Amino acid sequence: MNQSRIIGIALLVVGVGLMYFGYQATGSLGEEVHETITGRFTDETTWYLLGGGAMAVVGLLLTLSGGRGR
Repeated sequence: MNQSRIIGIALLVVGVGLMYFGYQATGSLGEEVHETITGRFTDETTWYLLGGGAMAVVGLLLTLSGGRGR
């Protein structure tokens, strides 16, 4: 395994973890109250979901293309 693929796997795992924690936060009492009042999630939860998704996509791309071109 080359270094690019290892970094990709690590990013994928961390990204999925962040998305999981963001998803869990959407069901909390405070988050539901905030969403009911404002109609959207808190900034922190949104960043967990968006950041985790972006990190997972980059990690997946690095993992899938990490060994090519050599």
